Amino acid sequence: MDKKQVWIAAGIILDSEKKHIFITRRADKAHQGGLWEFAGGKVETGETAKQAVIRELQEEVGIHATDVEPFIALAHDYSDKSLKFDFFLIHQFDGKAFGKEGQPGEWVAINALANYPFPDANKPVLDKIQQCFA
Repeated sequence: MDKKQVWIAAGIILDSEKKHIFITRRADKAHQGGLWEFAGGKVETGETAKQAVIRELQEEVGIHATDVEPFIALAHDYSDKSLKFDFFLIHQFDGKAFGKEGQPGEWVAINALANYPFPDANKPVLDKIQQCFA
């Protein structure tokens, strides 16, 4: 049986001082439910990853990203699906980040991210954030 392949674009939303990142918690019923994540979602047909992350951040956390920089690309296999990720740093945005779909969201100090459980696929991202910003 072939695994479902999904391409995801996600935003690492930084505050103006680059000391905090906005994260959201996945719904309990979702894949990897109850874990924390960087807001984002599937790249739709005809979209670039950058276009997708801008759209997804508007839909999920109510912001319009205005300064978007590629950060890390990676792939991760789970037993039921294969994921390809493009993560972007969001340096500037219009609006105020919140859980627009009812999901919990928090501004977390970069050095406190280790206190929040993330999906295994996010480990290389979290490691690179610590290297770049901690």
